Amino acid sequence: MSHQKIYKICSTQQHKEFEADGKFTARGIDLEDGFIHFSTAEQLASTLHLHFNKQQNLTLIEVDTSDLDIVYEEARNGQLFPHLYGVLSYAHVTHIWALALDENEIHILPPLTPL
Repeated sequence: MSHQKIYKICSTQQHKEFEADGKFTARGIDLEDGFIHFSTAEQLASTLHLHFNKQQNLTLIEVDTSDLDIVYEEARNGQLFPHLYGVLSYAHVTHIWALALDENEIHILPPLTPL
């Protein structure tokens, strides 16, 4: 399975550190699991709901996978999720969005084109 764009959800602070360092290394659940978790465009809403429900100060990072060794592995509901075993360079970032909450405290996703 090959997706050109995948997405990482992180805190605004983590994004600032990523931008300053030029690389994103595993931390939190990524560190525990041994890889960096990503979602496809189609998986974002459910990932936000399950893992970031009502959280503020989140950033959505779009990543170009062209030169990355992304592994798609089965996770919840049998879906294949993109994982990176290693360090993500900031050079692979193509877009960044601050995620706001609507009046029902649901994250507002930017318009993305699912592959």
